[in-house]
Amino acid sequence: MDQLPDLEIVNLTKRYGETVAVDEINYHFNAGTYTCLLGPSGCGKSSTLRMIAGHETVSDGAVILAGQDISLLPPAKRGTAMMFQNYALFPHLSVTENVGFSLKMAGVEKASRNKQALELLEMVDMTAFANRLPAQLSGGQQQRVALARALITKPQVLLLDEPLSALDPFLRVRMRAELKKLQRELGITFIHVTHGQDEALALADEIVVMNNAVIEQAGKTREVFDAPKTAFVARFLGSHNVISLPQGDVAVRSDALSFGDPKSARLPGQIINIEYQGTHVALTALVHGDQEVTALLSDADFFGNPKEIGEAIGLDWEDPSAQALTV
Repeated sequence: MDQLPDLEIVNLTKRYGETVAVDEINYHFNAGTYTCLLGPSGCGKSSTLRMIAGHETVSDGAVILAGQDISLLPPAKRGTAMMFQNYALFPHLSVTENVGFSLKMAGVEKASRNKQALELLEMVDMTAFANRLPAQLSGGQQQRVALARALITKPQVLLLDEPLSALDPFLRVRMRAELKKLQRELGITFIHVTHGQDEALALADEIVVMNNAVIEQAGKTREVFDAPKTAFVARFLGSHNVISLPQGDVAVRSDALSFGDPKSARLPGQIINIEYQGTHVALTALVHGDQEVTALLSDADFFGNPKEIGEAIGLDWEDPSAQALTV
């Protein structure tokens, strides 16, 4: 197999008039990895993806694939393919015709493009629906067709813009597993935009957390989750408390907190909410400075020693569990 190419964005910037949507960001996407661009609405993640795809012009900086600046190339010449959030299937074309459409535009004769389209449909388990129209498919089936259509051009990088957002929660979890499996089988680079931290943690080898047009933190998924550097990253990834102490702010995972005597624990407080979550119970306490801190207990631990709203409580943690935050 040929060596897969790396993708790099260098000082990538996008301006809309006076508004800076993406502000001089840099990142090296290692070949064959699944990377999620994660952040709230308006942080610049979709604009970044669309600049990589060629669907937005680059205001400044460059998109480099396999050592070549592709910033000015049309989308079809870049070696990338985009799977859109709304799937953008042609309603009057059959599933097979939708998947083979880019080959038709490239002048590939019908028998050849249909053969390639059917190979892709088999890969995404949609062969039985080859002659249907998009309106005759469920949301999950439409997504598989859109995926096959993006892959038929044999891209070196597949770009996915919130591909699971239109699906119901149960199907979303199932399709996450299918996307990860497909990425491993194909071995190509996937770059996936999402605002869902659960989705990013489940899928990504690496995550790029964006906020206010810049990259707040990036790296291997577990390393970013275990050691957030800023309060924004800690809060956005979830499962962390940001706690202000005299020596500065720290992030402590909810499952790293333990209970003790309110008189001797680091954080004395009062329970203000208890939420049963099946395997766990989330217990929220109000501590000094009107800070709300949430601890996760196993259901066995909680119901073995149940607490009540209004009860005084002490919260503690082991020193290595606290991550000092820079902002």
